[in-house]
Amino acid sequence: MPTYEYQCEACEHQFELFQSITAKPERRCPRCGRLKLRRLIGPGAAIVFKGSGFYKTDYRSESYKKAAAADKSNGNGADTTSSKKEKTAKK
Repeated sequence: MPTYEYQCEACEHQFELFQSITAKPERRCPRCGRLKLRRLIGPGAAIVFKGSGFYKTDYRSESYKKAAAADKSNGNGADTTSSKKEKTAKK
């Protein structure tokens, strides 16, 4: 549900209201009680990124993270499947 911004034309009271998209715009000002309230046109919705980073590996499953940690502890972190292919190609 979006947050709409309203302003009263009578008392200049400005506030935000969290309401459904299908809800009718409010008409009565909560401060002065007059029917002079109008909905302001805002800049629109923005994407909000939260967290420490935004990489494709940030949201991996726990099993993937454990396997990756095991691979790092076995060697220098190189991909073992590509190194096996290189060894067979050299023979």
